[in-house]
Amino acid sequence: MSEIATEHGLLQIGSREREPRPAWLRIRLKTPRRYQEVKSLVDRLGLNTVCEEARCPNIYECWGDHGTATFMILGEICTRSCGFCAVTTGRPQPGVDAKEPAHVAEAVAAMGLKHAVITSVDRDDLDDRGAHHFAEVIEAIHEVSPGCAVEVLTPDFRGASGALDIVLAARPEVFSHNMETVPRLYRQARPGSRYGRSLTLLAEASERRDRGDYLGVVKTGIMLGLGETPEEIEDTMRDICGAGVQIMTLGQYMQPTKKHLPVARWVHPDEFEHHKKVALELGFSHCESGPLVRSSYHAHEHVESLSMASP
Repeated sequence: MSEIATEHGLLQIGSREREPRPAWLRIRLKTPRRYQEVKSLVDRLGLNTVCEEARCPNIYECWGDHGTATFMILGEICTRSCGFCAVTTGRPQPGVDAKEPAHVAEAVAAMGLKHAVITSVDRDDLDDRGAHHFAEVIEAIHEVSPGCAVEVLTPDFRGASGALDIVLAARPEVFSHNMETVPRLYRQARPGSRYGRSLTLLAEASERRDRGDYLGVVKTGIMLGLGETPEEIEDTMRDICGAGVQIMTLGQYMQPTKKHLPVARWVHPDEFEHHKKVALELGFSHCESGPLVRSSYHAHEHVESLSMASP
C-alpha cells in the first residue's frame, strides 16, 4: 500500500473500499428554473450533451447556477467501447447531421454563453473521424456569438491525416483531448485508443501553438480511482507537461453502471490537492483537481486565468 504526504499527514493509497460513496462525493440534487430552461432548449433542438450522456455530477450546478453545458456532437452512438464511459457503443447511422452546427450555435446564443464546450462520440466510421463537423460547429458558434469562446474536447481521430489541422483552422479558443488514465490501464480502460497516440495529438497541437499557427490553449484531463498508483499519476503528468499542455484536470472516476469498470478506490480530497501542487510545480499554467472535477468543469475560469497571466 502506497502513501502520500499531505498537510494533514500521510494518506494510505490502495484501499478497495467502494461502498458507500464517501461524504465528499455526495451532492444535493436541485433543479432550479434555469436548469429546466436549459434542458427544454436542449430537448427542443434535438441536441446531445455529455452532461446527460456521461451522467455528470455537476449538471445541476452548471445548467442551473452557471447556465453552461457541454454539447456532444456527431450523434449519440460511439464506435469505441471504453470501460469507463456511459455513452452507447454501436454502429452509428451513416454520415452526420448537417443541421447540427446551426442548432448548437442557436443553443449557445439562446443561453448567452461566453464559453461553450463541444465534444463528441468517436466516429471511426468517418474518413476524417468527424474533424470537418467539429470545424463547422466552431465556425457556426463564432458567427452567431462572436464573443463566445469555444472549447473543443476531441477524440484522437485515430491518427487520421490532417484531422487536427482541420479543427485548429477553425480557431477554437481551447483545444482539449483527454488522456483519461495512466499508460498501464489503457488496455482495460481505453481498448480502442493508444497512450502514445493521444500524447502525440496533444504535442502536435502544442507545436502549432508554439509556431504561432494556432493561437489557443491546449488542455487535457485524467481520472483517478481506476487502479493507478501515485507514482504513475505523477509520471503521466510529467509526460503531459512535456508535450506542452497548459491546462490539466484531475477528477474521481465513478462507475456509471455495473457493466463498467469498478472503482478501485475513492481518492481523498487531500490527495487531489497534492496532485494539483505537483502539477503546478511541473509547469502547468492551471490545474483543476478534485473529486467532482470533470474536464469542462469551470472551463471558462481556466481560460480566464491564463488570459490574466499573459503579459
